[in-house]
Amino acid sequence: MSIYESLGVRRVINADARLTRLGGSLMPESVLDSMREAAGSYVDLHELHIAVGRRLADVTHNEAAYVSSGAAAGLFLASLACMTGNDQAAIDRLPARSELKRRVIVQRMHRIPYLPAVALAGAEIIEIGSEPELHPGELDMALDDETAAVLYVAGEHLSQGALPLHEVIEIAHARGVPVIVDAAAQLPPAQNLWRFTRDLGADLVVFSGGKDLRGPQSSGLIVGRADLIEACRMNGAPNPRMGRPMKVGKEEMVGLLTAVEHYLADDEDTRIARFETIVRDWIATLNALPGTQATREFPNEAGQPMPRCRVELDPAVVGFDASELARRLWGGNPRIAVKHDERAISMTPDTLEPGDEREITARLVALLQP
Repeated sequence: MSIYESLGVRRVINADARLTRLGGSLMPESVLDSMREAAGSYVDLHELHIAVGRRLADVTHNEAAYVSSGAAAGLFLASLACMTGNDQAAIDRLPARSELKRRVIVQRMHRIPYLPAVALAGAEIIEIGSEPELHPGELDMALDDETAAVLYVAGEHLSQGALPLHEVIEIAHARGVPVIVDAAAQLPPAQNLWRFTRDLGADLVVFSGGKDLRGPQSSGLIVGRADLIEACRMNGAPNPRMGRPMKVGKEEMVGLLTAVEHYLADDEDTRIARFETIVRDWIATLNALPGTQATREFPNEAGQPMPRCRVELDPAVVGFDASELARRLWGGNPRIAVKHDERAISMTPDTLEPGDEREITARLVALLQP
């Protein structure tokens, strides 16, 4: 009996996305092995943070890197780092912030549910721009002596009407303001690990460790300027500072490093070709059923260059709508998670283990065939 069965909790086949509420990702054996090894000894966490960060910076072609306890914690620390810099006295005075630059500028098109992590750092979030698009002058006018950073949320799905990153960086750097990029879900492609920083010039970039990297769910990766990464470290655990509650264990540090190394060694084109095959097979099977129309979506809902399968239902033929189909898939054992609205469900192949796609197909055929 599995640990989940012993608790009366059903396993989930995740065809939705790499979501925190579904447990993030499934870690490769190499990651689990490294975490087990790390768990077997005491270690100086300050020393380990620096050593792991140095190795992560090397493999991702960045000046410096830091392991956080998730991408939201990464946004918190990145915001705080831009506010305090390496000023130990200012860090020691926290949570008093009266002498710090506190304004973080974000384009209204980039309003996301995770902005409270920035506010938690004590930043004042300033939204700029209105429909249908932002003018460069609006960003330039928003920058002043109290501006700590500009936050840019990466992703093709958030690009409409927004200033492109290279333009944001040019305007902000002309005023001496650093740019933070929230790239939590912007892998693949793997080159995003260095494209935003080395190639485009962003100062700090935050990735989730528990999404496509398939590292520990409670890990995040911050890469960028050495001085600002050092400020993240000074504000974070194990120091008794503002970031102390967002503790990263030795197991997560080593696990994320192994995950990144594994990710960079993987053949990205072969991976995505496998996903395309799964989507193509889903489309062929489901389009043979009455009342269904399956199509390929690209890119996926997070703007990543990976395919999804969208399945629209005709309730008059099938007998129920897509929301009910999603409910029935979730109600089985194992549960199957899909993205849905009343008209259609969407399924992603990139979260599946080998064989999961066949179980999903069988369940859908059983539910949808006359």
